[in-house]
Amino acid sequence: MSERSEQPTDTAGPLAGGSRIDSATEAFLAHRNLLFTVAYEMLGSAADAEDVLQETWLLWAGVDLGTVRDERAYLVRITTRQALKRLRTLGRRKESYVGPWLPEPLLTAPDVAEDVELADSVSMAMLLVLETLAPTERAVFVLREVFDLGYDEIAEAVDKSPAAVRQIAHRARAHVASRRPRGVVSPAEARGAFEAFQRAVETGDLQRLLDILAPDVVLLADGGGVKLAALAPVVGAGSVADLLGRIAPAVSLRPAQVNGYPALILQLNGEIDTVMAVRIDDGLITGLYAVRNPEKLSHMEQETALHR
Repeated sequence: MSERSEQPTDTAGPLAGGSRIDSATEAFLAHRNLLFTVAYEMLGSAADAEDVLQETWLLWAGVDLGTVRDERAYLVRITTRQALKRLRTLGRRKESYVGPWLPEPLLTAPDVAEDVELADSVSMAMLLVLETLAPTERAVFVLREVFDLGYDEIAEAVDKSPAAVRQIAHRARAHVASRRPRGVVSPAEARGAFEAFQRAVETGDLQRLLDILAPDVVLLADGGGVKLAALAPVVGAGSVADLLGRIAPAVSLRPAQVNGYPALILQLNGEIDTVMAVRIDDGLITGLYAVRNPEKLSHMEQETALHR
């Protein structure tokens, strides 16, 4: 995380003194990256995840630590509840969003890519699949499938019985399985397909581009009504290749690790203009996610630490 977001002291206020708060701060910081990852996977928004962590800290600072048996579980429970509240608000905001809504991209460290399951869970493709779940289903899926929490723990976090959580988890797993990328892509496979894609875009080689794009590839662009972007999905290798061929000559390209996978950063006049993440299935690019909304690019200047 950035130095700015690493510290909860701005929200501690006058309580910042004293050993009890020091102990609370120590516990919070020890689990901060985990809590951010939980919130981000539930929300798809780093800015909102940061807000949830601030709310979590304020609630945690008022807890009698002597009554807490498991600090990690308690903090995850607070974070989940706050994220659920925000997720329902976000749903209403997305209804009036201009054009496709895409998750906020994160510049991630190499260790995220090395944890294949973590990288898969925070990939743009998976986050878009999670968008199709109801809020409670999303919370249960993330806590169970990504963080391997027990049903009893999850039940406390989402205010359901363990039996109900089991049913929700089963339903969410089936839902995600029918929509997720066809298989977990290894770092080597992702790198190979991405490098072929990057070379094709940089050289303007239309045939190379058509060779690496799946016939039914879909490009989604998020300008948020602020930047020019396609308001509807661009579908098909020919249409996507044509669009990329018109954009590439006007920008400089550099590769980066975004949400655990290779991505392209498109720069214009030295500033980040677009972050383009990819979905890879069977060695071909099946999805392209172009984030242009400036409000969603603030986490591309510095690596974000993710943990599970």
